[in-house]
Amino acid sequence: MMRDFDELVAEAEAAPVEGWDFSWLDGRATEQRPSWGYQRLMSERLAEAAAALDVQTGGGEVLAGAPKLPPTMVATESWPPNVARATRLLHPRGAVVVETSEEPPLPFADEAFDLVVSRHPATVWWAEIARVLRPGGTYFAQHVGPATVFELVEYFLGPQPEDVRRKRHPDDESAEARAAGLRIVDLRMERLRMEFFDIGAVVYFLRKVIWTVPDFSVDRYRDRLRELHEQIQKDGLFVAHSSRFLIEARKPS
Repeated sequence: MMRDFDELVAEAEAAPVEGWDFSWLDGRATEQRPSWGYQRLMSERLAEAAAALDVQTGGGEVLAGAPKLPPTMVATESWPPNVARATRLLHPRGAVVVETSEEPPLPFADEAFDLVVSRHPATVWWAEIARVLRPGGTYFAQHVGPATVFELVEYFLGPQPEDVRRKRHPDDESAEARAAGLRIVDLRMERLRMEFFDIGAVVYFLRKVIWTVPDFSVDRYRDRLRELHEQIQKDGLFVAHSSRFLIEARKPS
């Protein structure tokens, strides 16, 4: 039985959005995963590190999934609800969670870590990453790529200019990494299918991934949401695409 628009939207508005756990969307949306398996590869590197930093850890869920953490393990996060969640999750594993601002610098000494990791950082401070890495150290991360979920972005905001569509392009990010003195060891990108099966899933996603439609609120976009609800009921789903890229960069010895 198809559920009512107002019921679906109210349910999604009431759902908690702290952390980086998307299990609320189980059965309501899907996202294809990159073929390389970031968490497995990250875990392999963490198991061999002496001192590591996880930048913008979110609620700590990805880092907590690593079977073995290095003797010195630090995670940073700027959003207070996520800081509290990551602290509860990571402190029992012996990892320290540091609340940081959304602007550089990182609050660590030069050459403090032999490994820096990050999954889906909102911004990348390449000069700071290079500074806190020891000679021979590695930055290993999975980034959100260009034009991610732009089917939703442009549904609500209209057509976007080419410079906006190109933001987060791996060629640009790797050039910035090189400019900071790092050497690119690996760079791969994939375009991945996403499916939303009801309007509640769309509302929840836009509330949680706030940079998709930065001014999003149900009140502001209610008419457009209702139109999308009717479209999903007719078609059975709304299809979008994300892009992800894996990047590994090394600081010269």
